Amino acid sequence: MSAAPQNTLLIAGASGVIGAGAVEHFAQLPDWDVIALSRRAPLVAVDGAFTHVSLDLTDADTCANAVAALPPVSHLIYAAVDEAPGLFSGWHDADRMALNGAMFENLLRPLAKSGNLRHVSLLQGAKAYGAHVHPVATPLREDAPRDPHPNFYWLHEDELRATAAHAGFAFTIWRPQVLIGNARGAAMNPILPIAAYAAICRERGLLFALPGNSAAIWELVDTGLLAEGMAWAAINLAAHGQTFNITNGDAFVLRHVWDDLAARIGLDPKGTPPADFTSFFADEVNRQAWAVLAKRNGLVEPSLSAFLGQSHHYLDLLSSPRVAARPPVLLSTIKLRQAGFGACRDSFAALTEQLRQMVELKLLPSLF
Repeated sequence: MSAAPQNTLLIAGASGVIGAGAVEHFAQLPDWDVIALSRRAPLVAVDGAFTHVSLDLTDADTCANAVAALPPVSHLIYAAVDEAPGLFSGWHDADRMALNGAMFENLLRPLAKSGNLRHVSLLQGAKAYGAHVHPVATPLREDAPRDPHPNFYWLHEDELRATAAHAGFAFTIWRPQVLIGNARGAAMNPILPIAAYAAICRERGLLFALPGNSAAIWELVDTGLLAEGMAWAAINLAAHGQTFNITNGDAFVLRHVWDDLAARIGLDPKGTPPADFTSFFADEVNRQAWAVLAKRNGLVEPSLSAFLGQSHHYLDLLSSPRVAARPPVLLSTIKLRQAGFGACRDSFAALTEQLRQMVELKLLPSLF
């Protein structure tokens, strides 16, 4: 008989791009029991190796009752977020910030009160540095003073620090750059619109020309790499009480790899592109093309809107001339490496591998 797992991990926002990557990674590790907390069960390759709990984080009493019914939770990854329709307006909306702050409190407080919690991984991002409201320094470092702009990150962080000091658990705060994973319906997963655009272009016999005219420099973060980092932080004292930037470790320009991506999936990248991804997916002809190919290939998500979430808006922002005209948003990852976590990923290889996994999960028709 095998020994019982030593750790019970609760992943909030488990169906999102970060959460699904964490579920997939931790469910394969020894000594971890994984509880996936989300309204919809995550679709991952290790389906069955975790427990799914559906929960509305906006209701404090419901959260308290749900936590009381769970096994003792030793670790929490909090990756849940409520984004506004259209995405960007919510980044400046005080009510949306307050809602996200309350969601975190509703879950963290009963977990802390249980006395079993040992470590929390909390997610922020480059918006912590004010990159969405003004030009920023290069590179961005974790020891910079808190940027004085309203953000639910600060509500989360202040609640986390105060609760941890009182309850005696450790924590790590993560600031990833542009995340890529295989989670459908995510708010900010640029692979989703790229994948859907490729599938629809193939279905309709269209040229796979890249929308937008930006050659902005990005730093990608594969969700598997982030999950590795969170697994390291959960049990390493060097990560406790720390804030870490994290990236794959290389630079990435979508326009510069577009021809290579097109060649990998057998599409022609030449020609006149749509104005942007959002207008392409708003076209009823393309929405119907997705419905047809989804039915023919037995895809798990027949609705294009449900597949994309709000990620097409996010990709259009990343690809916009406005972003390209600003100095690039680049994160220093020296602090994380010096603390002992030095793993990295090749971003183009990570992108193509995530597309392959989406095919295997029946989120996409065969592209390769």
